[in-house]
Amino acid sequence: MRIRRKKWAKQELENSKFYIDNPFELKGKWNEMFPKKQPLHIEIGCGKGLFISTLATKNKNINYIAIDMIEAMLGLSKRNIEKAYNFTYPENLLLIRANAERISEVFDKKDTVERIYINFCNPWPKKKHNKKRLTHIRQLKLYEGFIVPNGELYFKTDSDELFEDSLKYLAESNFKIISKTYDLHNEPIFGENIMTEHEKMFSEEGIKIKALIAKMG
Repeated sequence: MRIRRKKWAKQELENSKFYIDNPFELKGKWNEMFPKKQPLHIEIGCGKGLFISTLATKNKNINYIAIDMIEAMLGLSKRNIEKAYNFTYPENLLLIRANAERISEVFDKKDTVERIYINFCNPWPKKKHNKKRLTHIRQLKLYEGFIVPNGELYFKTDSDELFEDSLKYLAESNFKIISKTYDLHNEPIFGENIMTEHEKMFSEEGIKIKALIAKMG
């Protein structure tokens, strides 16, 4: 998603107690960053943070890390997280800046990540750009390096091509698909489906949402 630069974002993020700009130093230590030792879930490509902030406020017994690399997006996420938590400190949610292609430099097995969320990522339709997809086999191999055995991958997209290709990528990985649907809103596979901003938009346009759950190992 292209987004205009937010002049205020840099300063607000630097002043935020739940934002981390250089997460590489905390590899293997993420559980120590939360007040409570709880299961750890992450969202890669959190965008404006509406999904993760809603999810985290509904599940205070789980720790979450929201990841993006665009400063303006992170700034918007920070504000939306604050609103979701009524401007109190979000004890079970951290916001970090990192490139998904370097995700293995941010997490390792010591972090015991139990679930990864990927929602409406860039489909990179041109073949020469396919390796940039967050569900590409190259990325899946990186996730395998830090997710726990039986850890889960939750994925949603509006793109038919990306979904079909993602099924092929997963078949080549150590993730096993345990549930999938080509019409999430009429065939729910999640306990509770929290709609993202993109999901609402695509659904209103009549586009069916594709989704899957895959398990590691």
